[in-house]
Amino acid sequence: MGRTDVLTLAILGTLAEKPLHGYEIRKRLGASLGPFRALSYGSLYPALKRMVTEGLIEVDDEGVEPTINRRSRIAYRLTDAGTAQLTEELASSGASSWDDDAFDVRFAMFERTDSATRLRILEGRRSRMSERLEEISQGLKAMRERHDLYTAELQRHGLERVEREVEWLDRLIDNERSATSGKDDPADAG
Repeated sequence: MGRTDVLTLAILGTLAEKPLHGYEIRKRLGASLGPFRALSYGSLYPALKRMVTEGLIEVDDEGVEPTINRRSRIAYRLTDAGTAQLTEELASSGASSWDDDAFDVRFAMFERTDSATRLRILEGRRSRMSERLEEISQGLKAMRERHDLYTAELQRHGLERVEREVEWLDRLIDNERSATSGKDDPADAG
């Protein structure tokens, strides 16, 4: 099975809780991923249709209910294949899981991801952000040499944003390691 695209993964994770209508899926994804990750119906419904065709989800006949204008609101639920794909994806921690597009979706599903995989994803994301930090720092130095004040300020803003994310990731990694080591310590079980 190939790598799951980000939207498919987000939909699978959302439907793992219970069957939902397209509107509810969009609303939950917006709530979990934030307002800056706008999801249009123009991308959601084709993805749902494709996922039905691929056998990852199916129409939940019990969830179909007529609305005021007599059109049915179709509810979707995971199939066994969709559950298997979600499980496989949540157990993976390759480079795609810490990319900008996928990291937020993966992070939103950390509760269903095992600790070792969470740690690998966090460490991978931190490594990616450290590389970006170095690139931005070098770009900022080059901007100073050209005396472009506004571009340099934009670079500095980007640098600060990445520095904050690296600090945040460091805290998450420390917490994850502490939680893992605490589980193995019999003195804590008491």
